[in-house]
Amino acid sequence: MNPFSIDSAKALEEISAFSSKLAEGARAVAGIGEVEVGCSAKDAVYAEDKLTLYRYRPLAPDSGLAPVLICYALVNRPYMVDLQQDRSLVRGLLERGLDVYLIDWGYPDGADRFLEIDDYVNGYLDRCVDQVRQAAGCKAINLIGICQGGTFSLCYTALHQEKVANLITMVTPVDFQTPENLLSKWARDLDVDRMVDVMGNIPGELLNVTFLSLMPFRLTSQKYVALGDIIDDTRQLENFLRMEKWIFDSPDQAGAAFRQFIKWMYQENRLVKGALELGGQPVDLTRVRCPVFNIYATQDHLVPPSASVPIEALVGSGDYSAFAFPGGHIGIYVSGRARQVPQAIGDWLLAHREPGRPARRRRKKAVGSGQ
Repeated sequence: MNPFSIDSAKALEEISAFSSKLAEGARAVAGIGEVEVGCSAKDAVYAEDKLTLYRYRPLAPDSGLAPVLICYALVNRPYMVDLQQDRSLVRGLLERGLDVYLIDWGYPDGADRFLEIDDYVNGYLDRCVDQVRQAAGCKAINLIGICQGGTFSLCYTALHQEKVANLITMVTPVDFQTPENLLSKWARDLDVDRMVDVMGNIPGELLNVTFLSLMPFRLTSQKYVALGDIIDDTRQLENFLRMEKWIFDSPDQAGAAFRQFIKWMYQENRLVKGALELGGQPVDLTRVRCPVFNIYATQDHLVPPSASVPIEALVGSGDYSAFAFPGGHIGIYVSGRARQVPQAIGDWLLAHREPGRPARRRRKKAVGSGQ
């Protein structure tokens, strides 16, 4: 008997059963309807143009630490850090008594096409930092920068070190031309000038297709095939839909800032070379002298460890720590092991408590969740 022969009748039966399972899964997904994202109660405390600065309501007694400001990337929506109660970086920080703020960049439109990186770093981010400092009555805050927001936060700290007590970078690229960087291989040959000149702002849908194409089987076909295994579990289906909502909720990118980020970072690697200027000032990472905690994901295909680890050698801080998370770019927020991250951040911040910080006004503990 040929060991490689195929029982056509059995194969047809398996294909038919799988097709039926997929159809059943599609009906189950359609029956769930719209899913909620963002589980932690928060209040808008500042708004400017498309930007909104949120302050989350407390879930535990005040830790007494300086407030934490989360600076997310421009390319995705920040509710990934607060997706649902059991998968929330924000909630993990709140449960440790931290005072948490988050910048929501919103959805840029045609009026924003000429915004530059300097507008984001020395403009919006700086004004949000000042809002948090004023509300807390402190000279310096704790800044958490995530992915592209981490790159912005590194630049910001180099330019405004006096306003940052501690810097935490998460899946943050600093060397944009390492061999393992798949996104870099795409971006380095991109005619970004022509793209921006023709399109103005860069459509979020276009970037989404690009990110998915970096790992097409894993990020497209494979996950939908696996959907058939959870069709009887409403909770897992809701988790799946929350992730799908986030993946395809991609804001357009302000044309000028996108052009600069691609050229200055991916094509010219200016941060590593010490050749970046913002607002007429050199961005010298050796001026980052506050404690730095760098969190990277060992299986990250968008920001490989080799892109993030060089932060240690580039900053001027004598107090550098790193945490290698065993997972990927998204798993660092939503996987079963993601709870390690807020625990690590909380412990590190407690060990780097700013001495002599004025006590901030205590707030009542929030009940329930909401926006």
